[in-house]
Amino acid sequence: MSRTRRTNLVAGAALSVLAFVGLFPYLFMVAASVKDNEQFFTSYWSPAWPIHLGNYAVAWEQVSPYLFTSFVVAALAIAGTLLLAPAAAYVFARYRFPGRNALFGLVAALLMVPSVTSLIPLFVLMRDLGILDSRLVLIVPHVTANTVFGIVIMRTYMAQIPEEIFEAARVDGAGGIRVFAALMLPLARPVIGTVALMTVLGVWNDYFWPLLTVQTDEFRTIPAGLAFFANQNVQQWGPLFAGYALASLPLLILFTFLSKWFLAGIQGGIVSGK
Repeated sequence: MSRTRRTNLVAGAALSVLAFVGLFPYLFMVAASVKDNEQFFTSYWSPAWPIHLGNYAVAWEQVSPYLFTSFVVAALAIAGTLLLAPAAAYVFARYRFPGRNALFGLVAALLMVPSVTSLIPLFVLMRDLGILDSRLVLIVPHVTANTVFGIVIMRTYMAQIPEEIFEAARVDGAGGIRVFAALMLPLARPVIGTVALMTVLGVWNDYFWPLLTVQTDEFRTIPAGLAFFANQNVQQWGPLFAGYALASLPLLILFTFLSKWFLAGIQGGIVSGK
């Protein structure tokens, strides 16, 4: 066996172990989601037979309202972010105006502000606007936060696209809006997909803000809803883990089919950016 082959085998074995360690909690959750309480305690680490798919029906009945709210909040947050961020990033990347770099620096500096420092001012602002305990109070912070992130990463990505493409379009008579809509947006699809995925991830993982601002059960997103669901099913382990599995399924599907765009956007917006 050659040295290169031995190295590849060792590297493959090490990566396989790391992959298993990373996936084991998810595999444990799936296995536990189809057990009853007796199977959960007697076959804690291993699968058990028969499987109880009815746990998913019980979990779906209680978790589906939280999934619906998360879908609504994520969809509207994505729409608001993609309405604002690409246009602002395009202006920063392709137009020259006094104070452009200073203004972009201020926008980028917002990424360095810890979110916990803005928690109380943001809560007071939402209270004064009268939108506490509504879906709107969940949407607005995600739009603002992801717009800042989107401007920074999209501007870097757009700045590296060759200017000759846009000059050719202007020679053919295309105006600024048409160049942006017909050329820049299609070329920036990977980074737009990255921002959309990060927005969904933020909504799906945001626990404290919904817990702080929402009291009505139907307005809870999936993290806060699962905490409430766990309190109701503290002695029913199968439905509890089934609820966690259902909550993770949308993100698993998204990253399975859109991971290529996600990696392309990150590499183009950060690694290769100017």
